[in-house]
Amino acid sequence: MATAAPNGADLPQDGLPATPESVVVRFAGDSGDGMQLTGGQFTLSTALAGNDLATFPDFPAEIRAPQGTLFGVSAFQINFGSREINTAGDAPDVLVAMNPAALKVNLAALKPGGLIIADTGAFTKRNLDKAHYDANPLEDGSLAKYDVLAFDISEKTIEAVKPYGLGNKDALRSKNMWTLGLALWMFDRPREPIHEWLKAKFKSKPDIADANIAALDAGHAYGETAELAGPLKQLHVDPVPSAPGLYRTITGAEAVSLGLVAGAQLAQLPMFFGGYPITPASAILHHLARLKEFDVTTFQAEDEIAAICAAIGASYAGSLGVTSSSGPGIALKTEAIGLGIMTELPLVIVNSQRGGPSTGLPTKTEQSDLYQAVYGRNGDAPMPVIAASSPGDAFEVAIEACRIAVEYMTPVMLLTDGYIANAAEPWKVPDPADFAPFPATFLDQPNDGENFLPYKRDAKGARPWVKPGTPGLLHRIGGIEKHETTGNIDYSPDNHQRMTDARKAKVENIAVPDQQVALGDKTGTLAVVGWGSTYGPIHQAVRRSIAKGCSVSHIHVRHIWPLPGNLGELLKGFDNVLVPEMNTGQFKTVLRDQFLVDATPLTKTSGQPFQIAELEAAIAKYFDGIEGNEGGQVNVNDQQLPSPEGGAK
Repeated sequence: MATAAPNGADLPQDGLPATPESVVVRFAGDSGDGMQLTGGQFTLSTALAGNDLATFPDFPAEIRAPQGTLFGVSAFQINFGSREINTAGDAPDVLVAMNPAALKVNLAALKPGGLIIADTGAFTKRNLDKAHYDANPLEDGSLAKYDVLAFDISEKTIEAVKPYGLGNKDALRSKNMWTLGLALWMFDRPREPIHEWLKAKFKSKPDIADANIAALDAGHAYGETAELAGPLKQLHVDPVPSAPGLYRTITGAEAVSLGLVAGAQLAQLPMFFGGYPITPASAILHHLARLKEFDVTTFQAEDEIAAICAAIGASYAGSLGVTSSSGPGIALKTEAIGLGIMTELPLVIVNSQRGGPSTGLPTKTEQSDLYQAVYGRNGDAPMPVIAASSPGDAFEVAIEACRIAVEYMTPVMLLTDGYIANAAEPWKVPDPADFAPFPATFLDQPNDGENFLPYKRDAKGARPWVKPGTPGLLHRIGGIEKHETTGNIDYSPDNHQRMTDARKAKVENIAVPDQQVALGDKTGTLAVVGWGSTYGPIHQAVRRSIAKGCSVSHIHVRHIWPLPGNLGELLKGFDNVLVPEMNTGQFKTVLRDQFLVDATPLTKTSGQPFQIAELEAAIAKYFDGIEGNEGGQVNVNDQQLPSPEGGAK
């Protein structure tokens, strides 16, 4: 048991020192307990405290799973600290469990000696039965290897909001705020930003705002004044050193939205976004709908096909057309993507990947749409593909997608995934002057003497962009093959060959920056090659392996198609190439095909992101002297993130 030091400072406790370098906290409860909101507001306070952070919201696919069941558990994990943070953390130091199901689903992930904060008021016989507990784990000694702080949060919340006349059912809706108040005290976080947020959120219902503020303050006061036996002591996490500037927290969906708007502004174009609701891509539509002042038009279509066709029509009319979806929706859009390639119009397609195939895992993350992005269309239909590596990186990648689409008159697919879309991190707001404009140009006069040739290409292979109704520039457009210059329908074999070659050459010749090494040397024993959201765990695993003396480097690829021109030679400078990805080895196949390198896959398709420890173990196999044990599939880890079968039995 930790005790207070004479000078008021806290002595180190079993799980954490009084001033830890980083802490991983997981809030877990029923879908209706407000865990995502609690985690989001704790993230806001943590960012304002100056810590670096990374978050991972994890919630069930059901709109509302049965209350108290294992399948209804929602969780929010945050890793924050006074050093650089790249992932949401392998395992939590602190688990806040609002009911028995949350404890059972998440317990196995908690570090030995970690802290459990549990609401005894929710550990009723009925809830224990729903979680398949034969006995109350708070009382039977099964949690002996953890520090446990168990008290009746439900009762204390009801008591805190009693002055506001709420019934018990309504009062219990504030217990997430009580818990948040306790967490704010525990990690020395300010309450005032949450006060202001609650007042704004419930502006039309001030009594509800006041009740939630009272619950928040009561939780904070409990930590501040109660005589708590056991492990709960206040911890202080120093701010992370950071460059001067304006910072905010940002999710991947927010960053994509802002990047698309910035890209349209840099192209000096209005933006039209056509979308259809689908997890985890819907947030992009929601964010863009609030940005109308930047000449953004949003359209929620009746289906995925209508959404992309409307975006293609907007591009034809002179706007930057954008659409967004996840794997199942991208499959429905495929024919229209081919139309965009055939008509050679600028179009940005955002794919927020999730577990598949079919409906698959709507709220879980995966990288299994790479084949779909690079190859998944009928005919030879080449299209540029780029991938974001983090929530903050999604902003720049969205701008790059807009640039390629406008300069090369082509659809572009931007890959994110559920982890990037929902996760948050601190983001230094960039200076707009740092981004070079790429203004779109529209042809307004004939381009071949007195004649207009709609498919006469420039040096980049792009055809001219013409707004409908431009005098003298009437031309045909559509999905049937066109003559290579006049744009008239032409089925002739030689013309189709030349047009196929022209479309292919245009994409292959897109100017892609040379590939850089993210960490380590440019040659060595092992290159760990990643793309997308695997950046954080790969980077940390490589950093730790280098510290152990391993000759290993991290290479992270943004431009998936076409690939950087120097990537092949760069990979050949390493004895081994390991490709971790959340699919069955799709990018590994692309690298083998393009560069004839013996790339080894490390795959994971459990709907969960890679852990740093898993990648460290995979890297270590290249230096253990045992031949033939490299790569393979990462075993399913029931201790990582909420699984109804995880935890104690």
